[in-house]
Amino acid sequence: MKTLETTLPGVLIVEVAAFVDERGYFMETWHHERYRAAGIAPAFVQSNAAHSREGVLRGLHFQLGRPQAKLVWVPHGEILDVAVDIRRGSPTFGRWFGTVLSRENRRQLFVPAGFAHGYSVLSGTADVVYQCSDFYAPAEERGVRWDDPALGIAWSVEAPIVSGKDRALPLLADADLPEYAP
Repeated sequence: MKTLETTLPGVLIVEVAAFVDERGYFMETWHHERYRAAGIAPAFVQSNAAHSREGVLRGLHFQLGRPQAKLVWVPHGEILDVAVDIRRGSPTFGRWFGTVLSRENRRQLFVPAGFAHGYSVLSGTADVVYQCSDFYAPAEERGVRWDDPALGIAWSVEAPIVSGKDRALPLLADADLPEYAP
């Protein structure tokens, strides 16, 4: 396992070793001790999976009172996975980082608490699996508009398919956001 730093502090790309032969591949998608040694130490309490078709865009989501760190990977297909620093007062507030996650590259993205998360589907279909450091709490659910011009995210999809709920999210400037705590 190898971790790569990104342009956002705490957001990490994880390259997981895979054992490949004529049958396919095997890989550990989570190993508490190895990840902790690499600086990824949350106790994950919930695992989620989503299946989407090409052009679907989900996000940008976060929880306010019960923030979630997420470890995201794609066992089938390809996505552009995006993390946005939404912590007011942070030196990187409003900046985003995106990377392609796919079955072929077997990469994971670690998104710490205090960041919004979203993705767009680049392949015909994609399965996205992610572990969360806290339970889903509907009363704490928040988000930021995926197409906020202040963010300027290049989603790599021409005509994104977005839920009504995500279309109604506020712009970053109007959102209920966490404060930065160094």
